[in-house]
Amino acid sequence: MTESSLYERLGGAFAIAAVIDHFSDAVVRNRITGQGSPDPELDEWSRNDLDRPPGLKFMRTLWVCDIGLEEAHRALEISPEIFDEVAAELARSLDHFNVPEQEKGEVLAAFAAHKEEVVDGYTGQY
Repeated sequence: MTESSLYERLGGAFAIAAVIDHFSDAVVRNRITGQGSPDPELDEWSRNDLDRPPGLKFMRTLWVCDIGLEEAHRALEISPEIFDEVAAELARSLDHFNVPEQEKGEVLAAFAAHKEEVVDGYTGQY
């Protein structure tokens, strides 16, 4: 018997969208990754670009459904520490929805695989 895909094991698009909705709101509230962040770009984005979250939630949902990232984060100059905190928020959101450990590990590994490209724009200022 063929093993189900990660997408199927996560419960499909609706379950993934619920996790991403929770995760996205948590990232904005987090003092390291959002409002109050030592990274002024992230702090400003989480306070002033509030028209973007619905679209970002949609794009993040597509990312998890497809497991792929783009260079969209370069201008935010995300540090490795901030990336790790975003990953921790994703893990907490997966836990909030009781995602099984195997699937949680696969999602986090796919996320972590893109760390280098996400932090590539970091200049070491924060």
